[in-house]
Amino acid sequence: MKTFISELEQHKAMMERLADCSDAIEAAGELLIKTLKQGGKILLCGNGGSAADCQHIAAELVVRYEKNRKALAAIALTTDSSILTAHSNDFGFDTLYSRQVEAIASGKDCLVAISTSGKSKNILNAVDAARLKGMSVIGLTGCDGGELSGKVTHSVIVPSNVTARIQEAHILIGHWWCGAIEGVN
Repeated sequence: MKTFISELEQHKAMMERLADCSDAIEAAGELLIKTLKQGGKILLCGNGGSAADCQHIAAELVVRYEKNRKALAAIALTTDSSILTAHSNDFGFDTLYSRQVEAIASGKDCLVAISTSGKSKNILNAVDAARLKGMSVIGLTGCDGGELSGKVTHSVIVPSNVTARIQEAHILIGHWWCGAIEGVN
């Protein structure tokens, strides 16, 4: 059995390597701020733990992160159980998020596409749908970035191949974005 200390050491080492991504993280944060200032929405999509991160980040923006301020337009495309189940049943899982982008997004919006591998078909399809609408897209991934990293406006690739470490970094990045956005709103 791995000890907690060995897990913590792995986490700390990855977080130190994350400093190499600071320019990409900050550029993506600036894009999110610009999107909101221009009247756009932030849409988020991901699967599994990444779906939970989408909900978490959207809640921080709509409700509050660290200070009371006006609500900010953010939508987790991972939360409507009727849409999720009807679409998956009638059309399949691969177009689950692209269909929602088609329905509610505009060219002023920004999609945050989260995939630890960068290879999730439904995430890639959502990015394609967003690009067709003229949206900006932030890819939040890990490993080598997969196909996702080459399809987006800004790519943040967490320097790890371990899903748990990637997801830990993703929520830290999401929290930093929320703080940066809140700092100007």
